[in-house]
Amino acid sequence: MKVEKAARLLQQNVGAIRKTGGNEMVKENLAQVQENIRRACERAGRDPNEVTLIAVSKTKPVPMLEEAYEAGSRDFGENKVQEIVDKHPQLPQDIRWHMIGHLQRNKVKYIIDQVCLIHSVDSLRLAKEISSQAEKKQVNADILIEVNIAGEESKFGVSAEDAAQLIEEVSVLPHIRVKGLMAIAPFVTNPEDNREYFRQIRKLAVDIDAKNIDNVTMSVLSMGMTGDYMVAIEEGATMVRVGTGIFGERNYK
Repeated sequence: MKVEKAARLLQQNVGAIRKTGGNEMVKENLAQVQENIRRACERAGRDPNEVTLIAVSKTKPVPMLEEAYEAGSRDFGENKVQEIVDKHPQLPQDIRWHMIGHLQRNKVKYIIDQVCLIHSVDSLRLAKEISSQAEKKQVNADILIEVNIAGEESKFGVSAEDAAQLIEEVSVLPHIRVKGLMAIAPFVTNPEDNREYFRQIRKLAVDIDAKNIDNVTMSVLSMGMTGDYMVAIEEGATMVRVGTGIFGERNYK
């Protein structure tokens, strides 16, 4: 009996340590990111309420997402369809899910009515599939056009030069609403190195907005990640995608 009791107490203690320890890490990290957002907005003369923090939870287990939720997060971003499909039913229904990774056309049907925003639309073929699946589910899909602003071969996205034409082609599709642009800037050690790219995305959004294309707004600029989100905010980001800064380093093994 003493052994069983000791085992139970040990199990309870381990559970408590996991809960409080993990919760505190995520909670503290989240508070620090929110404070950084506030400071960046202050420097830029912006209202922090203009910026949505997306907690990028790819590869992270559900308990860590629950910790972020308990600390106030409601917007979560995933790179893979399967992770959204797996996590969505396990977590509160008021979470707003964002598809931020490359989206294959044959997987659109699995998330079309599960996400609030698809950030990574980079072709007319993908947009047509989103439109088709949205029509089947009788929903309207909010999307962003992904722009490969630095012209990196390793990244997806339409070129800045072709973005406006793609948006005009997508704008006529039913059940789709173009809400803005998304960009993944190059990986750099000095975030200042990406400032010019963020400025270019902002200017592109302003130029496209000036065209007054039906069914298109440029109200969302999704740019900036853990390493450079403060610079992105200073240059006009309305959504920042922070994963490591909240949840810690990822283990891809």
